[in-house]
Amino acid sequence: MASVVFYFQVHQPYRLRRYSVFDSDPFYFDTEKNAQLCRKVADNCYRPATKILLDLIKRYDGKFKVSFSLTGTVLEQFAEYTPDVLELFKQLAQTGCCEFIAETYYHSLSFLYSREEFATQVDKHTAKIQELFGQTPRVFRNTELIYNNDLAHYVSTMPGTGADADKPRFLGAICEGTDWHLGYRSPNFLYRPPHTGMTASGKPFAMMLKNYRLSDDIAFRFSNRAWAEYPLTADRFAEWVNNINGNGYVCNLFMDYETFGEHQNADTGIFKFLEVMPEKIFGMNPGQNDFMTPTEALLKHDTVGSYDVPHMISWADTERDLSAWLGNAMQSNALNEVFRLERLAKQRLQQAEAAGDENAMRQARLLVEDWRRLTTSDHFYYMSTKYWADGDVHKYFSPYESPYDAYINYMNVLDNLRSRAMN
Repeated sequence: MASVVFYFQVHQPYRLRRYSVFDSDPFYFDTEKNAQLCRKVADNCYRPATKILLDLIKRYDGKFKVSFSLTGTVLEQFAEYTPDVLELFKQLAQTGCCEFIAETYYHSLSFLYSREEFATQVDKHTAKIQELFGQTPRVFRNTELIYNNDLAHYVSTMPGTGADADKPRFLGAICEGTDWHLGYRSPNFLYRPPHTGMTASGKPFAMMLKNYRLSDDIAFRFSNRAWAEYPLTADRFAEWVNNINGNGYVCNLFMDYETFGEHQNADTGIFKFLEVMPEKIFGMNPGQNDFMTPTEALLKHDTVGSYDVPHMISWADTERDLSAWLGNAMQSNALNEVFRLERLAKQRLQQAEAAGDENAMRQARLLVEDWRRLTTSDHFYYMSTKYWADGDVHKYFSPYESPYDAYINYMNVLDNLRSRAMN
């Protein structure tokens, strides 16, 4: 049996306004631009795609299932700019056919720089998902699928919440299935990281690996007229999924949700493809293909071997490494400088709380919140100087004329934040 596990990342950062060395006010974020982009993507993707998913769940009587990782920053912007979109996701949650995945609240690189902040952001994200959707995430994904053995070990030992505080929180994690770590093996099985223990289910902590070929066929190649398989039909894709039978039991399709309607616009036929694909997958080999959430797959299937990843990988670019965020000196400097401010910003809050000064506490909370928004990975992605195979992708997402403009603007903001933390 081949079980399709659909996982979508949904994220919008708080983009910075143009901030010069002459600016001194503590208002860093481009509220108008963030609202405009959130509403634009809601029109193009979030509303139409989510309505299709709701219809598919109803049409197939709960047999069609999906999963999402919605960052804290996008959930905040939904609440402020597009509350109807947030309601659509709540409707998905109520179907029982949609699972919400845990990650860092601010979509940050905190695991690389501060385990304390990493744990805080994961806890905050878990609390947000519980508040909005009534679910406690049981599967983890790190920002941009950044992963190695160390992360697996750390996440596998994170304690649960509430009544489950004495149990491991997560059953497993989602990451990239890279050829150089898999070798001859298929990403269509579950694997276990080395040196991790048992989960609350009594099974080993397990990894779900992205089938990047089939995922990227939808996310990147769908509208590419130069692609040998263009145009991609739902029938052909269902056949590729069905071919997994006999060499795997999960087909992990992981991609940005914005694939539907934003990156691949409606004129490409991407929505029709999404509407028809479940029917084709169900019908290709009746009784042999289905859809599952990550937790269902982790509970049903056993691991078949070890996935040993000593060095960091991600799902970004052709290299599948950290070069999208740490590929040059500007990015490294910006990241080191922002995390150097962590203790200073948090000490300000602790001191204000100890003094019981309400005004000081309010100002310190704003300081820490601004600092956390500055840890969002997008700010460093905009500084990338990769202009080869992946250059067009980086330029598409960046609001700046150049990566150097992104760096200068960010450091101007960071200098002001530093002044606030020290005064």
